[in-house]
This record gives sequence, C-alpha cells and structure tokens, in this order.
Amino acid sequence: MTKTHQITTAQTPELTAAGLVYCEDGLIRPTWAATDSLLKDYYDHEWGKPVTDEHGVFERLCLEGMQAGLSWKTILNKREAFRDAFCHFDPEKIAAFGEAELNALMDNREILRNRRKLTAIITNARATLALRGSEHKNLNTHIWSFAPTNHTPPASAAAIPTATAESHAMATSLKRLGFTFVGPITCYALMQAIGIVNDRIIGASPLQHPH
Repeated sequence: MTKTHQITTAQTPELTAAGLVYCEDGLIRPTWAATDSLLKDYYDHEWGKPVTDEHGVFERLCLEGMQAGLSWKTILNKREAFRDAFCHFDPEKIAAFGEAELNALMDNREILRNRRKLTAIITNARATLALRGSEHKNLNTHIWSFAPTNHTPPASAAAIPTATAESHAMATSLKRLGFTFVGPITCYALMQAIGIVNDRIIGASPLQHPH
C-alpha cells in the first residue's frame, strides 16, 4: 500500500462528520456497525436488503418490537434462540400459542423474558393471519404500501430520522389492525431494515452479498 493510498483511505474528518468509519477490512461502515463482528455482518449482508415475503417481514417486525429500549446487538445475540422459541416465526404456529406456551417462554432463559413483548408477538401473529385475504392482502404487501414516493439516502448519520410521516401512518394502521409494539420509531427501524427506505449513508460501502 502506497503512502498516498493510506492517506486517501484512512479515517478522515469528512468520514467522522458523516458518522462513518473506515474499517480495517477496507470497508466504510456507520459507527454502530464498525467494531462488533456480529453487527458488521448484519450491516454488510442484511440491513437494508429488500425483504418482501410475509415470513421475513413478520420476523423482522417481531424482532424490531423486541428491540424497543434495548440494543440491536442484544437482539442479534438471541436471534436463533428466538427462532427456536417461536417456531422459526411461523405466524400460523405462533397464533395457536396459549397460556402454557407463554409461560414456557417466560421460563426460557435464552430469550428476553418481557411478558408484554412476548405476548405482542403472539398477538401480531394472529393479526398477520387476519390480514390474509383481507383488503390489505397480507402483512408484507401492507407494510410495503407505506414506502415513500421519494427518499434520498442520508449524507450523514445526523440526517437520519427516527420516524417519518410514513412510519407514523404505518404504526397507526397496524395498531388499527390489531398489532401491538408497533410505534412509529419501531416501524421506521423496520422500514430501514427491510429496504423500504435506503438509509445507508452516502459514502458507506455498498451492501455485500454472502458467498
């Protein structure tokens, strides 16, 4: 590596101001995904990649709801345990959960044992089934119907909103349809995660694809 190349690829004031970090592997990531290997992998291969199937959207909606008030790393660390506990996020199976299954979840030390959040997943599974065949067609098409007409990738982390008019509208609609733990901030995080909006900061490395 030449001295010139070192200067052009090292951390710069511009990257710092944008909330970006030049990482040791040569990729440029936002601060939140720059150091931890789990978060790096999630950012590189998943975050912002379009998810358009019901199962995928339902899982992400559940996980975003579980994340409320916590770090995303905490959720990723327990993701496989959540999948095991919730039948790999099959809404039909979860919708059949009763008090016995809920109590078993509360005894499961591998997941987050917040009764309100766990109950919300069961409630949301039932609401997901109710959407099938309705005027909204299904969960995934309904969620994607809130995609903004115009969305410009942010120039910095500071320019990324926590909620938008669209995420407020989504939250209002989902609550009306019987979903819980779906506030506008959670809905916007979902929109970012499943590619409804592109909030990868300008200058960050592009989305990678697993080999």
